[in-house]
Amino acid sequence: MGGNWRSLHLATPTPDPSPQGGGEKGAAVPLSFRMTRASPIDLALAQARAAAERGEVPVGAVVTGPDGAVLAAAGNRTRELSDPTAHAEMLAIRAACAALGSERLTGCDLHVTLEPCPMCAAAISFARIRRLYFGASDPKGGGVEHGPRVFSHATCHHSPEVYGGIGEAEAAAMLKEFFAGRR
Repeated sequence: MGGNWRSLHLATPTPDPSPQGGGEKGAAVPLSFRMTRASPIDLALAQARAAAERGEVPVGAVVTGPDGAVLAAAGNRTRELSDPTAHAEMLAIRAACAALGSERLTGCDLHVTLEPCPMCAAAISFARIRRLYFGASDPKGGGVEHGPRVFSHATCHHSPEVYGGIGEAEAAAMLKEFFAGRR
């Protein structure tokens, strides 16, 4: 995986083993926090899990800035918003553009759990994303390594560096489980 990115530290609650007095039924249990590191693809997978819980196709995306800081994260919301363009990538790109106050994300990277569709691939090109990292391939609906292969056309304004298979096993398993439950 090329390029540098800085890990985002997330606080993960763990039970505090120290004895606490009171013993009242239903009393809050004190928690301590330990720091864990989450890569951008881990954050995208968390967004995909949240999308699945909302009944959306489990796809998540994260945009990181040139310094590796997370600018935006999103999961699919097509059903929730009644918007066929509310793919995780589109929502994350829009939020990152708003955060930077620019229509271009020059020097930024996109981490997504599924190979982007042709619509999202075109948006990635227009936003001038530096690198695209994706998890599972999408032979039916993909637009990067499958289908129209948007970035390979001479008319494509910008082609990012593309790295597939990042977190592929977990992303593919999540998608298979989601669709098996729908059949």
